[in-house]
Amino acid sequence: MVTTPEGFLAQPILTSPGQPLRVAVYSRLSLGIRSGILPAGSILPRETELAIVLGVSRTVVREALMLLEEDGHIVTRRGIGRFVADALPRPGLERLQSVEALLGDQDLEVQVIAFNVQKPTDFVTDYVAIEPGGQSWFRESVLLRKGRPLALVQEYTADEPQLAGISAALATAFRRAQPEGPTLIRSLIESLGPDLVPGLCVLTASIAGPTRASHLGIKASDPVLLLTQTALVGGTPVIVAKSAFTPEAGHLSVAQSGTSR
Repeated sequence: MVTTPEGFLAQPILTSPGQPLRVAVYSRLSLGIRSGILPAGSILPRETELAIVLGVSRTVVREALMLLEEDGHIVTRRGIGRFVADALPRPGLERLQSVEALLGDQDLEVQVIAFNVQKPTDFVTDYVAIEPGGQSWFRESVLLRKGRPLALVQEYTADEPQLAGISAALATAFRRAQPEGPTLIRSLIESLGPDLVPGLCVLTASIAGPTRASHLGIKASDPVLLLTQTALVGGTPVIVAKSAFTPEAGHLSVAQSGTSR
């Protein structure tokens, strides 16, 4: 793996069909920042230099940098340049985040239980755009830390032909998702970047019930926090993820803004 900023940035930019270049550049820089290859507090190369090394136009670079600044990954110091933020934004529910990010990412194992096509239930069609008679993909996984289950994640999308009708990049991103490994919502976030936008987010206090309890290694009467997340592409809801968190998962943060009178 390339670990120097120069070598990392010089790798070819690969895009999916229909994926805007700004998203690919955003994803490359975001990965460099999150992995520490572009260290916190370090100055970024100028727009013209980034354009040359990445092999894209200066306009594409500028658009990607604007998105990174909006997301709190970089800061601009007028007259000096753009810098990697000293501290990345803490993952919270105010932004679209994968379940892995909400749990802090480190030392997490994703254990897939099911990944198959099925007839969509009313729950799915309430949250995801699925054509009449269409099928949906279902993926169920348990997230563990040091062998201890923290969350059960159930994810639903339309089948691939329907996703392709919404966006070629979306269909390609779905094909890249692996039967094992990261959650679907994480795969889509990493592939589509800011083109995948948050939809409805609902928090509900509940009890585990027998099925969830058996996967999470807890009692059916134990409390869980249910988080339902949806995400959209081009205004169309394309995925819903319903996650049940055990008390061991800790807390989920929400940054609230002040109100004006």
